[in-house]
Amino acid sequence: MTQRNDTRPLRTEADERASLSRFLDDQRAILERKCAGLTAGQLRTRAVEPSALTLLGLVRHAAEVERSWFRNVLAGQSTTTRWPGARPGEFAEFDVAEADPGEAFAAWREECAYAREFTASATSLDVTGTAHGEEYTLRYVLTHMIEEYARHNGHADLLRERIDGATGE
Repeated sequence: MTQRNDTRPLRTEADERASLSRFLDDQRAILERKCAGLTAGQLRTRAVEPSALTLLGLVRHAAEVERSWFRNVLAGQSTTTRWPGARPGEFAEFDVAEADPGEAFAAWREECAYAREFTASATSLDVTGTAHGEEYTLRYVLTHMIEEYARHNGHADLLRERIDGATGE
């Protein structure tokens, strides 16, 4: 077994569902660590100009992405965005000038918990859902979510380093 920073053993001989779930949870934990110990103002800081990206915006975006894939696509629910934009297709979750970090983290944790429960109770990784006329398997969604978090955790790493110099996972 291999050790990770969070000290939980990662079983290298785990089955596919356990492996994908663990890698996704590791990525979720990285985002949480990138935000740990910061004030609301720091979480809202646009630290890499000219980008409007913020750590709080990334947390809200992660909540929306989790909600969209697991509730809407895989579970077939018709939930609406938590942070609607003025125009269709707008990513309003990144507009954090007045955003409440407590609300954002609660929403994100709620969506992560739902995704974990959905994944654990699915009959297989071949369970499908539909979006925009395309079918997606749970396997695809888990893999996509790992990629989504990994990309944004790179952004989070740069933001955090610019805010207070903290680096690393």
